[in-house]
Amino acid sequence: MNERDSEAVASMLRARGYSIVDAEKDADVVLLNTCSVRDQAEQKAIGKAGFLKRRKRKDSSFIIGIMGCMAQNRGEELLDRLPDLDLIVGTQKFHQVPDHLDHLIATYEGQGPNPSTVIDLGEEEGSQNTIRDHNPKERQVTAFVSIMQGCNMNCAFCIVPTTRGSERARPLEQIVEEIEELVENGTKEVTLLGQIVTSYGRREIPFKNGKSPFVQLVERVNDIRGIERIRFTSPHPRGFKQDLVEAFRDVPKLCEYVHLPIQSGSNAILKAMNRPYSRERYLEIIDSLRKVVPDMYFSTDVIVGFPGETEEDFEQTRELFEHVGYDMAYIFKYSIRSGTVAAEMKDQLSTEDKERRNQVLLDILHKDSLARNESLVGGVEEVLVEGPSKKGELFVGRTRGNRVVHFAADERLIGELAQVKVERATISALYGDLVLAGVEP
Repeated sequence: MNERDSEAVASMLRARGYSIVDAEKDADVVLLNTCSVRDQAEQKAIGKAGFLKRRKRKDSSFIIGIMGCMAQNRGEELLDRLPDLDLIVGTQKFHQVPDHLDHLIATYEGQGPNPSTVIDLGEEEGSQNTIRDHNPKERQVTAFVSIMQGCNMNCAFCIVPTTRGSERARPLEQIVEEIEELVENGTKEVTLLGQIVTSYGRREIPFKNGKSPFVQLVERVNDIRGIERIRFTSPHPRGFKQDLVEAFRDVPKLCEYVHLPIQSGSNAILKAMNRPYSRERYLEIIDSLRKVVPDMYFSTDVIVGFPGETEEDFEQTRELFEHVGYDMAYIFKYSIRSGTVAAEMKDQLSTEDKERRNQVLLDILHKDSLARNESLVGGVEEVLVEGPSKKGELFVGRTRGNRVVHFAADERLIGELAQVKVERATISALYGDLVLAGVEP
């Protein structure tokens, strides 16, 4: 979500006449788009801003801004730690950044080195509709598309409802138009984004033929000529009703990959987290998805060391984690977030217990991910070619199951679907060779 927000702001700035530079030292303006999900992320951003202020004190016209969730969460108190900030912009005001920068630059040029900090944190109706700009000069084989903002859930560990506000959906037709524009610029795969993406439009758009607004949107995107693949993140288990399950069977472009956060395998901990489902219901969803797509790929989010988590609770998580056999997972050691219910809970766990439990799940994940990848060796996978790998020697793409594949190719294949025979596998990637048309692999 932050990556998408940053991309939109960069596009707005380009349209205003600003240039995005490759090296920080060449920038006249540095904007930090921040996250508040974990305290560590906030501390990292504060440390980075503290480093930048050294240059600010040598060059008073150098502009430093903080955007996003930490700006929304901490607001004016950031100035106590970082008095040299020029700009603090909240999550509903990204589209105001070009105007604020124009104002700051004009102030510096005309009135000397001490303009007041611009702070813009208020809610704004329709702000969800402003995250739609993409860079027209760059071809995007894959693209993120924000379909909504905010979250109406109140998970005990999460600060997102505070930083992102309540759920607000974009009009379905506007989303379709944005994707059609992306197709004209070469996009072949879109990932639909929302804090709880499966809640899209549930207050604004009626069900139709038993299908939720989100499934209606997926079907409309499937009909867009030129789009080859559809993904979405991040959903909530309660969004997986039968209409969405069946969409994985009936919507050809919807990839057989599901990110399905579990957070904990213990019903007691799920209740303490204020997660409105049970482990039994979660496993029913997994089973229902595997019935329509037996080879479904799964990833998840899980938190170890939540306040009050006993060894028995963790054992239930471990057992579920091993039973599902995730292809990928984001495993988090619980950290206190001030302003959340969990921060005030008793029975906070030790760092040692969190580390140990984290490693247990990581070991299972490594085993399962490697087993899945090795099962693909010798077979042929459809790969969307995204571009050169970071080292530049090979090209890289992804399978429909979201597995990264490295292979030798030609630049002309970027944006194309290619058949790749998998020759070897590691925990995190596949390596193979292109299968030429008319040649048996």
